[in-house]
Amino acid sequence: MRRGNFQAGTVDYAAVGATQAPDLMGYPPHGTVPAEASWRIGSGDARFRSAADQLLSWGAQRGAGLTVSDVRPASGPMYSGVGFDAEGTPVQASRLDQEQRFDADGTPYVSPGATVHLRGRVGGMRADAELRVISVTDEPRRVGFSLGTVEGSVVSGEESFLVEWRDDDEVWLTVRAFDRRVGFLYRLWRPLVRRRRRELFHGYHRAISPLYATGA
Repeated sequence: MRRGNFQAGTVDYAAVGATQAPDLMGYPPHGTVPAEASWRIGSGDARFRSAADQLLSWGAQRGAGLTVSDVRPASGPMYSGVGFDAEGTPVQASRLDQEQRFDADGTPYVSPGATVHLRGRVGGMRADAELRVISVTDEPRRVGFSLGTVEGSVVSGEESFLVEWRDDDEVWLTVRAFDRRVGFLYRLWRPLVRRRRRELFHGYHRAISPLYATGA
Protein backbone atom coordinates (compact mmCIF):
# COMPACT_ATOMS: atom_id res chain seq x y z
CA MET A 1 0.00 0.00 0.00
CA ARG A 2 1.42 3.39 -0.99
CA ARG A 3 0.87 6.99 0.04
CA GLY A 4 -0.01 7.66 -3.59
CA ASN A 5 -3.43 6.05 -3.03
CA PHE A 6 -4.56 9.40 -1.62
CA GLN A 7 -4.63 11.90 -4.47
CA ALA A 8 -6.58 14.95 -5.64
CA GLY A 9 -10.20 14.79 -4.58
CA THR A 10 -9.35 12.88 -1.42
CA VAL A 11 -7.52 15.46 0.70
CA ASP A 12 -6.78 19.12 0.01
CA TYR A 13 -2.98 19.03 0.29
CA ALA A 14 -0.17 17.29 -1.57
CA ALA A 15 2.25 16.02 1.08
CA VAL A 16 0.14 13.07 2.21
CA GLY A 17 1.86 11.06 4.95
CA ALA A 18 4.46 13.75 5.72
CA THR A 19 3.70 13.64 9.46
CA GLN A 20 5.50 10.28 9.41
CA ALA A 21 8.74 11.79 8.10
CA PRO A 22 11.55 11.80 10.70
CA ASP A 23 12.69 15.26 9.49
CA LEU A 24 9.24 16.90 9.62
CA MET A 25 10.31 19.62 12.06
CA GLY A 26 13.38 20.56 10.04
CA TYR A 27 11.92 20.17 6.56
CA PRO A 28 8.14 20.54 6.64
CA PRO A 29 6.09 20.63 3.43
CA HIS A 30 6.53 23.98 1.69
CA GLY A 31 4.46 26.79 3.16
CA THR A 32 3.36 24.88 6.26
CA VAL A 33 3.95 25.27 9.99
CA PRO A 34 5.12 22.01 11.62
CA ALA A 35 4.47 20.96 15.22
CA GLU A 36 5.35 17.98 17.40
CA ALA A 37 4.86 17.04 21.05
CA SER A 38 5.24 13.91 23.17
CA TRP A 39 3.99 13.17 26.66
CA ARG A 40 4.55 10.25 29.03
CA ILE A 41 1.06 9.05 29.98
CA GLY A 42 1.83 6.11 32.24
CA SER A 43 3.32 2.66 32.01
CA GLY A 44 2.35 -0.93 31.43
CA ASP A 45 0.06 -2.96 29.24
CA ALA A 46 -3.22 -1.79 30.82
CA ARG A 47 -2.35 1.89 30.34
CA PHE A 48 -1.31 1.25 26.75
CA ARG A 49 -4.52 -0.58 25.91
CA SER A 50 -6.71 2.03 27.58
CA ALA A 51 -4.96 4.91 25.81
CA ALA A 52 -5.10 3.12 22.47
CA ASP A 53 -8.84 2.56 22.86
CA GLN A 54 -9.38 6.21 23.78
CA LEU A 55 -7.40 7.30 20.76
CA LEU A 56 -9.23 5.07 18.27
CA SER A 57 -12.63 6.14 19.61
CA TRP A 58 -11.88 9.82 18.81
CA GLY A 59 -11.06 10.61 22.44
CA ALA A 60 -8.30 13.06 21.56
CA GLN A 61 -10.57 15.13 19.35
CA ARG A 62 -13.37 15.20 21.91
CA GLY A 63 -10.88 16.11 24.63
CA ALA A 64 -9.83 19.12 22.57
CA GLY A 65 -13.42 20.38 22.71
CA LEU A 66 -14.44 19.21 19.25
CA THR A 67 -17.69 17.49 18.36
CA VAL A 68 -17.20 14.33 16.33
CA SER A 69 -20.02 13.64 13.88
CA ASP A 70 -20.85 12.03 10.56
CA VAL A 71 -18.14 9.36 10.80
CA ARG A 72 -18.33 7.42 7.55
CA PRO A 73 -16.18 4.28 7.25
CA ALA A 74 -14.66 3.83 3.81
CA SER A 75 -16.09 1.50 1.23
CA GLY A 76 -14.14 0.08 -1.67
CA PRO A 77 -10.44 -0.58 -2.21
CA MET A 78 -9.46 3.03 -2.94
CA TYR A 79 -9.69 3.94 0.73
CA SER A 80 -8.36 0.80 2.35
CA GLY A 81 -5.73 2.83 4.19
CA VAL A 82 -1.99 2.73 4.51
CA GLY A 83 0.10 1.92 7.54
CA PHE A 84 3.62 3.07 8.40
CA ASP A 85 6.40 1.50 10.41
CA ALA A 86 8.52 3.35 13.00
CA GLU A 87 10.76 4.81 10.25
CA GLY A 88 7.80 6.17 8.29
CA THR A 89 7.98 3.51 5.57
CA PRO A 90 4.58 2.48 4.14
CA VAL A 91 3.60 -1.07 5.04
CA GLN A 92 0.69 -3.37 4.38
CA ALA A 93 -2.75 -2.04 5.28
CA SER A 94 -3.77 -2.49 8.91
CA ARG A 95 -6.10 -5.29 9.94
CA LEU A 96 -8.43 -2.50 11.13
CA ASP A 97 -9.73 -2.27 7.58
CA GLN A 98 -11.23 -5.73 8.11
CA GLU A 99 -13.24 -5.03 11.28
CA GLN A 100 -15.37 -2.09 12.34
CA ARG A 101 -15.87 -1.22 16.01
CA PHE A 102 -18.32 1.24 17.56
CA ASP A 103 -18.35 3.18 20.83
CA ALA A 104 -21.23 3.20 23.33
CA ASP A 105 -23.00 5.93 21.33
CA GLY A 106 -22.74 3.96 18.11
CA THR A 107 -19.99 6.15 16.60
CA PRO A 108 -17.60 4.12 14.43
CA TYR A 109 -14.03 3.90 15.67
CA VAL A 110 -11.17 5.20 13.56
CA SER A 111 -10.68 3.07 10.46
CA PRO A 112 -8.55 3.47 7.32
CA GLY A 113 -10.08 5.84 4.80
CA ALA A 114 -12.98 6.92 7.02
CA THR A 115 -14.18 10.53 6.91
CA VAL A 116 -15.23 12.55 9.94
CA HIS A 117 -16.70 15.99 10.56
CA LEU A 118 -15.24 17.99 13.45
CA ARG A 119 -16.88 21.09 14.89
CA GLY A 120 -16.18 23.32 17.87
CA ARG A 121 -13.95 26.17 18.95
CA VAL A 122 -10.17 26.17 19.21
CA GLY A 123 -8.53 29.06 20.99
CA GLY A 124 -11.78 30.97 20.88
CA MET A 125 -12.13 30.57 17.12
CA ARG A 126 -14.53 28.43 15.14
CA ALA A 127 -13.51 25.01 13.85
CA ASP A 128 -15.64 23.22 11.28
CA ALA A 129 -14.05 20.80 8.85
CA GLU A 130 -14.18 17.42 7.16
CA LEU A 131 -11.14 15.17 7.50
CA ARG A 132 -10.09 11.74 6.29
CA VAL A 133 -8.16 8.99 8.04
CA ILE A 134 -5.23 8.51 5.69
CA SER A 135 -3.26 5.94 7.68
CA VAL A 136 -3.65 3.61 10.65
CA THR A 137 -0.96 2.00 12.80
CA ASP A 138 -2.06 -1.19 14.52
CA GLU A 139 0.82 -3.05 16.12
CA PRO A 140 1.26 -4.90 19.43
CA ARG A 141 3.00 -1.90 21.04
CA ARG A 142 2.13 0.99 18.69
CA VAL A 143 -1.38 2.22 17.84
CA GLY A 144 -2.30 5.41 16.04
CA PHE A 145 -3.60 7.14 12.95
CA SER A 146 -3.20 10.17 10.70
CA LEU A 147 -5.89 12.66 9.72
CA GLY A 148 -5.82 14.86 6.64
CA THR A 149 -8.05 17.83 5.83
CA VAL A 150 -10.57 17.39 3.03
CA GLU A 151 -12.45 20.66 3.03
CA GLY A 152 -13.80 23.47 5.17
CA SER A 153 -10.89 23.89 7.58
CA VAL A 154 -9.25 27.23 8.36
CA VAL A 155 -5.95 25.41 7.87
CA SER A 156 -4.96 22.68 5.43
CA GLY A 157 -2.71 19.82 6.42
CA GLU A 158 -2.28 16.68 8.44
CA GLU A 159 -1.89 15.49 12.01
CA SER A 160 -0.86 12.11 13.35
CA PHE A 161 -1.46 10.48 16.72
CA LEU A 162 0.54 7.61 18.19
CA VAL A 163 0.33 5.75 21.50
CA GLU A 164 3.49 3.73 22.05
CA TRP A 165 4.37 1.20 24.76
CA ARG A 166 8.13 1.42 24.84
CA ASP A 167 10.69 -1.19 25.86
CA ASP A 168 11.23 0.51 29.23
CA ASP A 169 7.50 -0.10 29.98
CA GLU A 170 6.59 3.59 29.64
CA VAL A 171 3.60 4.61 27.52
CA TRP A 172 3.89 7.76 25.44
CA LEU A 173 1.50 9.82 23.34
CA THR A 174 3.05 11.63 20.36
CA VAL A 175 1.22 14.09 18.12
CA ARG A 176 2.76 15.56 14.97
CA ALA A 177 1.24 17.97 12.49
CA PHE A 178 1.77 20.46 9.72
CA ASP A 179 -0.65 23.26 8.80
CA ARG A 180 -0.95 25.63 5.85
CA ARG A 181 -2.95 28.82 6.44
CA VAL A 182 -6.28 28.93 4.60
CA GLY A 183 -8.74 31.06 6.61
CA PHE A 184 -8.52 34.83 6.20
CA LEU A 185 -7.46 35.62 9.77
CA TYR A 186 -4.89 32.83 9.72
CA ARG A 187 -3.40 34.11 6.46
CA LEU A 188 -3.33 37.59 7.93
CA TRP A 189 -1.63 36.67 11.20
CA ARG A 190 0.74 33.69 11.17
CA PRO A 191 0.96 33.31 15.01
CA LEU A 192 -2.70 32.22 15.02
CA VAL A 193 -1.66 28.93 13.44
CA ARG A 194 0.77 28.18 16.25
CA ARG A 195 -1.74 29.28 18.90
CA ARG A 196 -4.39 27.03 17.40
CA ARG A 197 -1.96 24.11 17.36
CA ARG A 198 -0.95 24.66 21.01
CA GLU A 199 -4.60 24.63 22.05
CA LEU A 200 -5.25 21.42 20.15
CA PHE A 201 -2.15 19.67 21.52
CA HIS A 202 -3.13 20.61 25.08
CA GLY A 203 -6.59 19.19 24.51
CA TYR A 204 -5.25 15.96 23.06
CA HIS A 205 -2.92 15.48 26.01
CA ARG A 206 -5.67 16.29 28.50
CA ALA A 207 -7.95 13.70 26.89
CA ILE A 208 -5.53 10.78 26.89
CA SER A 209 -3.47 11.38 30.05
CA PRO A 210 -4.78 9.79 33.28
CA LEU A 211 -3.39 12.76 35.24
CA TYR A 212 -6.26 14.91 34.02
CA ALA A 213 -8.83 12.14 34.48
CA THR A 214 -7.88 11.76 38.14
CA GLY A 215 -7.38 15.47 38.80
CA ALA A 216 -3.78 14.89 39.85
